[in-house]
Amino acid sequence: MKPFDRRSFLRVTGASLGFGALYSVLPTTASGAVVEMLDHMGKMTGERMKPFTFFQLSDTHVGFTGAPNPTGTKAFERAVEVLNTLAAPPDLVLFTGDLSHDSEDKDVHAGRMKQFKDIASQIKTKNLRYVPGEHDAGLDEGILYREHFGETSYSFDMNGVHFVALDNVSRARPEVGADRIAWLKKDLARFHKFTPIVVFTHRPLFDLKPEWEWFTSDGDDVMNVLAPFENVTVLYGHIHRDDDHTEGHVHHHAARSLMFSFPDPAKVADKKPNPFDKEHPFTNLGIKQIHADPKKTKANSISLEDVELSLREFSGTEGIQQILKTGEL
Repeated sequence: MKPFDRRSFLRVTGASLGFGALYSVLPTTASGAVVEMLDHMGKMTGERMKPFTFFQLSDTHVGFTGAPNPTGTKAFERAVEVLNTLAAPPDLVLFTGDLSHDSEDKDVHAGRMKQFKDIASQIKTKNLRYVPGEHDAGLDEGILYREHFGETSYSFDMNGVHFVALDNVSRARPEVGADRIAWLKKDLARFHKFTPIVVFTHRPLFDLKPEWEWFTSDGDDVMNVLAPFENVTVLYGHIHRDDDHTEGHVHHHAARSLMFSFPDPAKVADKKPNPFDKEHPFTNLGIKQIHADPKKTKANSISLEDVELSLREFSGTEGIQQILKTGEL
């Protein structure tokens, strides 16, 4: 049997969901071919995969105020509300960095990390996992981040999939570092080349737009470690927009930000956030709700519906003009 590729085991359900992406690891109802594939994988890797779903959320920047987004944590809070309305809660939620907005005042920064955890803790899932962004760990090499969230690089297994959190920010530059790359190589050494692997990190591990700092300087070294594996997905944030990129066996996917968005670098010369639209405050942070027929497994049975955030959801204000007074554009 031929090894199945990453798009067979890790399926984005329909599209990016604006505020993040819901991934389905294998269809909930397995066909004969899928059962055969699972049996084969189990024999090769030593663990048979089981279906599960998870979300990727990114770049909440808790503590950020003012232009280009005077709404603060409202998009993050609304994303949590939408997640909690799903008929089946996700088995896992991954945050791909910039959980907080940095501050040179340690106490202020610590308060922002606590606020992030307070909001994230409302998600109805038992499994939240994090990796830092440069705003979380760049100023102090991750010392404060570790106090609140634990190690910046680690791994875990879930239902036959190996997950790797990879820090590429805490060296105060876009770099993983030789020590972490050596750790990654050692971590993956016990796995068969067909084992499904999901790496979640903050910066892209390829040169997406180096002049905008959308890259990791030693990303090629990381890719060399991952090269022997047939089924690899890399999830990242940092670029504040969705993006899909495939090189060899590796599929890279970025989730949109929950704070503000950046334009398509292929269409503009300067790295400037998209302007804030007071009439549509969540433009490019769009929230979409998934609908699926559990009796069907084909991709086209999944549809997406836009969820509009109305001004009434800004509790304690009299609409967007009141918010603008606290964070002038």
